[in-house]
Amino acid sequence: MTTTRPATRVPAANAPVARVLPLLGVPHLDREFDYQVPETLSEEAVPGTRVRVRFAGRLVDGFIVGRASESGHRGDLAWVERVVSSEAVLTPALLRLVEVVARRWVGMRSDVLRLAIPPRHAAAEKSVPDTEPPVGVGVGPVELPRGWDDHPMVARFLEATTAGLPARAVWTVPPGRDWAVSLAALADSVRRRGLQVLLIVPDQRDVDRLAEACRDAVGGGSAARDLVTELSASVGPSARYRRWLRGIRGHARIIVGTRSAVFAPLPELGLIILHDDGDESYVEPRAPYPHTRDVAVQRSVLDGTPLLFSSVDRTPEVAEYVRRGWAHEVSPRPGLIRELAPRVIAVTDSDPAQARDVAGGRTRLPAVALTMARESIDVDAPVLVQVPRKGYIPTLLCGTCRSPARCRRCNGPIRAGRMDAVYGPVDLACGWCGVPETSYRCVDCGSRALRAGVVGAGRTAEELGRMFPGIRVRTSGGGDILDTVPAEPAIVVSTPGAEPVATGGYGAALLLDSWALLSRPDLRAVQNALRLWIGAASLVRPASEGGKVFLSADSESPVAQALVRWSPQGWAERELADRSEVGFPPAVHMFAVDGPAASLAEFLEGFRLIERVEVLGPVDLPPGEELPGHSEVEDPERVLLRVPPPQVGEVASELHAFIVSRSGRRGTHPLRVRLDPVNIG
Repeated sequence: MTTTRPATRVPAANAPVARVLPLLGVPHLDREFDYQVPETLSEEAVPGTRVRVRFAGRLVDGFIVGRASESGHRGDLAWVERVVSSEAVLTPALLRLVEVVARRWVGMRSDVLRLAIPPRHAAAEKSVPDTEPPVGVGVGPVELPRGWDDHPMVARFLEATTAGLPARAVWTVPPGRDWAVSLAALADSVRRRGLQVLLIVPDQRDVDRLAEACRDAVGGGSAARDLVTELSASVGPSARYRRWLRGIRGHARIIVGTRSAVFAPLPELGLIILHDDGDESYVEPRAPYPHTRDVAVQRSVLDGTPLLFSSVDRTPEVAEYVRRGWAHEVSPRPGLIRELAPRVIAVTDSDPAQARDVAGGRTRLPAVALTMARESIDVDAPVLVQVPRKGYIPTLLCGTCRSPARCRRCNGPIRAGRMDAVYGPVDLACGWCGVPETSYRCVDCGSRALRAGVVGAGRTAEELGRMFPGIRVRTSGGGDILDTVPAEPAIVVSTPGAEPVATGGYGAALLLDSWALLSRPDLRAVQNALRLWIGAASLVRPASEGGKVFLSADSESPVAQALVRWSPQGWAERELADRSEVGFPPAVHMFAVDGPAASLAEFLEGFRLIERVEVLGPVDLPPGEELPGHSEVEDPERVLLRVPPPQVGEVASELHAFIVSRSGRRGTHPLRVRLDPVNIG
């Protein structure tokens, strides 16, 4: 870090004016300001470096975005006080991406920069050697990655990738295939051509799994430590910045990270791979709330970087890219899916013939599911049981009218600590205030009876332990997630997304309480349910080896048929057509404008393009949504703007102009704008 004293300041001889973007966090000040560069800082104050400048009497952080010989400002210019680091972290390509993201998602560049560039740590900067010399693109024929022999089209994709063409592809992971091993082999093939590969996954668990597979793919040992690095917030600020520098200085050739890694300015980036784009972890919870999938698309368009989407399912958004030819399918050889998929049986629990246990009463474990589990255990294979929620009995309902059981004091949900075979739920207490409930009575019908609404993993494990004495029952979910289980008789009860991988595959999977996933008041409820089901079913052995899957859902429903036929692509195409017909994303885009009722009324009156978009609302803010500073906001509401794709840029610009016009006024609550929010309402 370098600083200057006021008495010794003289302007730089060359390009003495620095155009600085201060990180102020205020919409109407999200622009460049001119500052004078002292001669003593001239060599360090290059575009892309972090600086400290004085703004309104206080020192603030900023980035130099350019140098010029003169300024259009008529008055005296303030000085650049210091150069925080001579590392030019804000590259021209990253700056273009930041500007596109801020403009499209109606945000500030300062907010996007905080997402894109990790905080600086001086010690980490000194520990990473200078930039590696360019490796250059390899020559010779492209080798087919190990394990990709059954996907002949991948060779053409790699040829386009290594030739520097803007190739975009979609790969649906076949059942039973280890996606991490396959993607690692693909990344190593691109690395061998002298290019860097950026792999983005939803969470730290996937980062660990994929990074380990990448280290194995490059040969392991010290070479793996040098070539593969991870980018995620879980490692701490110093380690994160050091690994980020290893990537942007060219040392790391394969970078595995979570959502913010999509911005990493890698000098020789040859391929971006984004896995499982339907995971809600890709939605940035901080302004301007971009989706990582869409940021990757924007980066591919801006830089021409090849892009691959991989997933066990298919989202309507990716189906739209394939439909209009923007991305192409990496298809397997004919018949591969049928060879690898387990046998799937979908049975609704409303069928009394199927919903009987061995004792003759109604149960969540019908006879067909119990038979599958016993057959799997008989051949010494583990059984996977997926339940929607953790805990014992997360949801209790009135036994008569099925209304949710609520606390008489705070209206919170009543929860049960355990379930007695004769008396039903016992040890009742409020899930919010914790006060025990000793004399429950339904406020709607007056009944004292209670029943389980959704049975959690704990209760399910207890039930299965009684049904299968002598068989080990394990749980995975919450803070205790298993990564792998051995190939031995066992029952693994897991919440969605926490399923461990079984050595040799599971003999059977039981997907219970499907209605709990399908009945969520969310546009993407069915999409998420299929994603979670097919992810669990992918861990089961092929039907030729006895692998079976039980789904407690109506076998005639389209989503159940998508799993039975193992056709997530067909379901996504149908869902895309349905959304196009009713006007929902991705067929159209929706801007959600949230704020106090008075502010939204002002918006509806003053927004210039209000007559050119379809306005829905205002309505109450959806349950679970909170505004920044929500404790001070009265009557929060939401307005939805339905916008055709060609008009997104124009509407976003006008929304930004409206936000800026209100920013400098006192006494106004800010409006929050989101593009295509996950929870529309």
